[in-house]
Amino acid sequence: MNTITNETKSPYLSDGKSGADVKGKLIVGITQVAVLLIIAILFVILGIIIYQGREKFSWEFISSFPTDGMTKGGIFPALIGTFILVVVMSIAAVPFGTITAIYLTEYAKENSKIAAAVRFSVRTLAVVPSIIFGLFGLGFFIQFLGAGMDNTFNGGHLHWGQPNILWASLTMSLLTLPVIIVSVEEALKTIPRELREASLALGATKWQTIKQVVFPGSISGIMTGTILAVSRGAGEVAPILFTGAAYYLATLPKSLSDQFMNLGYHIYIMSTQSSDVEKTMPIQFATTLVLLILTLSLNLVAVIIRSRIRRRAK
Repeated sequence: MNTITNETKSPYLSDGKSGADVKGKLIVGITQVAVLLIIAILFVILGIIIYQGREKFSWEFISSFPTDGMTKGGIFPALIGTFILVVVMSIAAVPFGTITAIYLTEYAKENSKIAAAVRFSVRTLAVVPSIIFGLFGLGFFIQFLGAGMDNTFNGGHLHWGQPNILWASLTMSLLTLPVIIVSVEEALKTIPRELREASLALGATKWQTIKQVVFPGSISGIMTGTILAVSRGAGEVAPILFTGAAYYLATLPKSLSDQFMNLGYHIYIMSTQSSDVEKTMPIQFATTLVLLILTLSLNLVAVIIRSRIRRRAK
């Protein structure tokens, strides 16, 4: 009877197993197709940009100033302005975002109303349109904070109460802050709670545990948040329209109170405000190529730093 029962059940078990195998292979196949499609789209975009901008892209294009109504020359001021913007933005956003994530993960209680309010604010900031950040930067940083500094220290003469690279960077840091907070918070949560408890059991204080155990183990997550922030901040245009970006400048910014040119804004101007859009088309694509190279270079530097920190931690 047992033999008969097993023989009658085995075909159904076999069919069930083969059906599961087919479903598994189907899911794997769909996933692989989706990945290949994404990679193909990426290469198509890069190919179009490289092909259209190859004629104009050169060292002279990178290292010279635009001339003749920006139909000739290069993009050196926009390149330097974008680099300074990203650096100042990272300096302002990464420490503040990291501190906020540490508070939410390590100090705030599970039922804390303050932590709930902070998380709600972070989620809200993440979905706010970028142009709103630009208007906020204009109203708060320039008209309120900057104008107040001028009235207090400069006798009303405009110095900080006007668009400049500092206010644009701070506005951009608010835009990228949710990305950093979420990335760092998730990295902190990956540290096992047993390590925290062991450190506390050995007599370490809360801060010593965070400094010596939690923070070193999550440094890669912090660098990941920085990479994501740099990637987004380098290409955003709307937040800097009212806070610091200039149409054209014949000089480089000498201080944080100066306006600056930006690669993303430069592309926008060339494609919408140029007197001859067709004539400036190669410049647009070449500028886009430079912006991609700058973003990838900054990301590469962050990845290298992250990998070195990981090796030292091991």
